[in-house]
Amino acid sequence: MIFRARRWKVTVVEEVQPSEDDLALIHALQIAPRAGWVDVGAVLGVHPSNAAARWERLSASGTAWITAHQMGDPKAVSLSFIGVDAVMEGQARTVDALCAVPEIITVEQTASSRALMLTVITESMAQLSGEVIPKIRAIEGVIGYETSLCTRQHQNGSSWRLNVLSRAQQQQMHALAREEKADAHAPHMALPASHRDLLPFLARDGRATAAQMARKLGRTPATVQRQLNRVLASDLLSFRCEIAQSLSGYPITCQWFVKVPAGQHEAAAATLRRLRNVRFTASTTGQSNFTIIMWLQSVADIMDVELTLQQNIPGIELMESVVMLACAKRVGWRLNPDSTAASVVSGAEPLGAA
Repeated sequence: MIFRARRWKVTVVEEVQPSEDDLALIHALQIAPRAGWVDVGAVLGVHPSNAAARWERLSASGTAWITAHQMGDPKAVSLSFIGVDAVMEGQARTVDALCAVPEIITVEQTASSRALMLTVITESMAQLSGEVIPKIRAIEGVIGYETSLCTRQHQNGSSWRLNVLSRAQQQQMHALAREEKADAHAPHMALPASHRDLLPFLARDGRATAAQMARKLGRTPATVQRQLNRVLASDLLSFRCEIAQSLSGYPITCQWFVKVPAGQHEAAAATLRRLRNVRFTASTTGQSNFTIIMWLQSVADIMDVELTLQQNIPGIELMESVVMLACAKRVGWRLNPDSTAASVVSGAEPLGAA
C-alpha cells in the first residue's frame, strides 16, 4: 500500500503488481490499443468482461494506460533533446515547472553532468527558439542547457513490447491492429475544430468511446462516432499502451549518444530494431549524431549492450551513456515517484517520442 499526500488530503492508492495475465493483456493492447474486448478476450482465452475488468483495475491504479498523441507532419515538427543544468536546492520545484510546459513532453532526472534531460516537440524551429527555450531559461533553478535536434526519428516507444504473448497470439493481435488501420487513407489530413475537440479525450484515454465523449461534449453519440471515425482515419494519431516502468521488469533507462558514419544511419536503425530493449532511436545534431534509448533489467546490462552495439554496427563510436534516475513526465503524462501514471498535462498534444 502506498500513501501519497496531496496538499492536506492523504490518498491511499492500492499498488498493483501485474500478474502474468495482466502482462499478457498489456502486451495485447500494446499491439492493438483499441481492439474490442470480445476480440481481446478471444485471443487471450478469457471472457470479454474479465479482460475489461482487468484493464479497468490496471488503468485505475496507474499501472498501465493508453494514450494517443499527434504525429504531426514529420517535415515540419521539431523534436529535440535538451540537457539542463540545474541547482540541487529546490530541484523538485524546477522539475514541476518544466513538467508544466506542454511542449516538454518528457522530463527525466539523470546520473550525469546534466541534472535533467528533456524531450521537446514543437510545431516549428521558431516555436522552439522563440517560445520554449525562453520558458526553460526563465525557470528558477535552471543555470544552463544544451540542445540537440532530431534530424530523423527511426523508432519510438509505441513499438516497444513486453513480449509475453505467444507468436500465434501476437499474430492474431497484429491482424486486429491491421483491421483498426484498414480505413486509414489520408495521412496528416487537416481536421476541423469540432473533430480536434476529441483529441484531449483520446490523450487521457486512448480507448475512449464516442458515447463517453458525446456526454462530455454535449453532442449526440452518432455525431461523435462519425467525427471519431474521421479522426482515426486521418492517421494523425499514434496510440500507445504504456506500463509503469518499475513494474515492467525493465526498471533502468539508459540513453546513449553515439556517432554513426554518414550514410550508415538507416542500416544502424535496422539493426537496432532487432534488439527488443530499444525504446527510441534517432539521428541528431551535435557532438554525437545518433541517440539510442533502451529499457534494461539492470545497470549491469549496459556493458553487454555496448558490446552488442560495437559488434553489430560498423564504425559506431560510443560518446556518452546517461542513466535516468527518475522520470517525472513521459510523453505528456505526469508520473508518480513509483512510475505509475498520475495525470495528463493539459496543453499541446505530444507528437511522438520515447
